[in-house]
Amino acid sequence: MVSKSSMLAVISFTLQFAAVATMAGQLPPTSPVVSGFRDVSTPTATPVQTPPNFVSPEIRGDIFMAKKMFREAVEVYKEGGPNSSILLNKTGIAYHQMQDLADAKKYYQLSLKVNPEYAEAINNLGTVEYSRKNYRRAINYYKKALRLTPKSASIYSNLGTGYFARKDYKSAAEAFQTALELDPEVFEHRGTHGVLLQERSVEERAKYHFYMSKMYAKAGSAERALLYMRKALEEGFKERKKFQEDPEFSILKDNPEYKQLLALEQRVL
Repeated sequence: MVSKSSMLAVISFTLQFAAVATMAGQLPPTSPVVSGFRDVSTPTATPVQTPPNFVSPEIRGDIFMAKKMFREAVEVYKEGGPNSSILLNKTGIAYHQMQDLADAKKYYQLSLKVNPEYAEAINNLGTVEYSRKNYRRAINYYKKALRLTPKSASIYSNLGTGYFARKDYKSAAEAFQTALELDPEVFEHRGTHGVLLQERSVEERAKYHFYMSKMYAKAGSAERALLYMRKALEEGFKERKKFQEDPEFSILKDNPEYKQLLALEQRVL
């Protein structure tokens, strides 16, 4: 014969088991439970549960992007369906990395159909236009994106690159300066995955590096100012006197490396 105390212990155990199972997701919290077991007399829908080792298409796609396996990333992102602005945008970036600008643009536009205020996709459309040398259109896209995300250093960097391509150096310098103020590491970022592309290709690299050097000098970063100064000179920057005459470089005048760089003979790589 089972004692009263033993029966109480069994009941206590079964009730605790039911509570733990519910918390662990093994039993739906709303399912009727009697002494730790489901009441089979009441039909319930089978809950849809995520397999324990399930990895989302977005994460798998991001892994392929990090490995520069862009075609594989495209196929995986597409598994996420047509209703995610983020996945559509990332699909566009994968195509963009393969230099397939037509499909990149298509997926950025699809992303914006789902979410018309997705600033990253708008920015990325700007990078497509930049790659096609449609600099005015690129600038307009960057400005539109900045109206939605006015604190984006990367988009300000792209805006500066667009102005630079149009030889509007004053506006370019202002945009670059704003980008640097928002994120001191903005020009050092690397990577091919994420939701936003940062344009880095410029035709007048020597002049571009001069402006980078000048900007970092103004910000008080002597190390990076000297780094870009060296790049500018190595790439044949012709207006060498600007490194001595522009007031932003005054913080470097007593720096031995600065003096050494000015003493180097001009050469073109």
